[in-house]
Amino acid sequence: MDLIVALQCKDQPGIVHAMTTAVLSARGNIIENQQFTDPTTKDFVMRTRFETELDIAEVKETLNSSLSQFEPNLSIRSVAKQKKALILVTKESHCLRDLLYLQELGELPIEIPVVVSNHQDLKALVESHGIKFIDQSGLDKSVAEAQIAELVTELEIDLVVLARYMQILTKEFCEKMSGRIINIHHSFLPGFKGAKPYHQAHARGVKIIGATAHFVTPDLDEGPIIDQDVAHVTHAATPEDLISTGRDIERRVLSRSVRDFAEDRIFIVGDKTVVFHN
Repeated sequence: MDLIVALQCKDQPGIVHAMTTAVLSARGNIIENQQFTDPTTKDFVMRTRFETELDIAEVKETLNSSLSQFEPNLSIRSVAKQKKALILVTKESHCLRDLLYLQELGELPIEIPVVVSNHQDLKALVESHGIKFIDQSGLDKSVAEAQIAELVTELEIDLVVLARYMQILTKEFCEKMSGRIINIHHSFLPGFKGAKPYHQAHARGVKIIGATAHFVTPDLDEGPIIDQDVAHVTHAATPEDLISTGRDIERRVLSRSVRDFAEDRIFIVGDKTVVFHN
């Protein structure tokens, strides 16, 4: 059995030794191990992947017993048991298309049982991948969000992905799903807010455009950043060129962030994240 253990606690002596000893006690062989101590918060985070012949219940008992002295937040998951994502969309398809394509190829290790939208535009795309599409167009926002919350519980959703979802979630929903909602936006924020940000950027002659994926909090677009990317542009680029380049960056940044979440590589430390890459 291939397992991933994610641990977070206050830094103190002996954590790494205790983890490796516990894995050995569980007859495990470590394949990957990454760790980091944040110098500001003194939080220690660690991701360990290992193989063992024991079942997951026995491993959990061994690790919980061996590591309890550190009072950690500890998660233990079989790699074979993929996390589940609910995707929210509106009309733009580029981020959704990339997620569905990578998931279909087996390059995005996550289940997508349902896609929810406040418009009908992407119904055919979603259903062509054999995924259920729920159309919430015409629903009151409170009713729509209540339905999303029900789906999260009913389907045991681990992550909600805002793939260019043009609706603002309530404070209550964001707090309930803290650390489990990922959004993507262009990196002009907060410099170019409102309508047509790429046109605003063009008018100001920007030389770099980009995108940011972050966890959602009640403070709009202020959550811990997971991933970012940029592209250089010149004075010759039209607003349409900027939009095209921006879409490409957005889809890549969002897909990487969802993959990192699916593989237990992201830790929230204070107002930022630690992300262990391959």
